Amino acid sequence: MLKTFYQYLMTKRNPGSSDPIAEFANNAFYDQSFPKQLEDFESISKYLEENAEYLPSMTIFDEVWKQYQESE
Repeated sequence: MLKTFYQYLMTKRNPGSSDPIAEFANNAFYDQSFPKQLEDFESISKYLEENAEYLPSMTIFDEVWKQYQESE
C-alpha cells in the first residue's frame, strides 16, 4: 500500500533538529487541518500556500515532494 504524502512526511520528523525538512514535518504534525489523506501535489501545495505559516519556503515542500515520489 502506498503512503500518503503526510505519512511520508511524518518519517522526516525529528523534534530536536533544526533541519528545514524536519521542522516542516514537526510543524505539520501539530497542524490539525493538514490534509492527511490527499496525495496530489496541487491540492497539498495549495493548502500549504494558504494555511501553513510555519513553512518558510515552498522549496522545502518541493524537495520533500520529490523525495516522496522517489520513495514509491
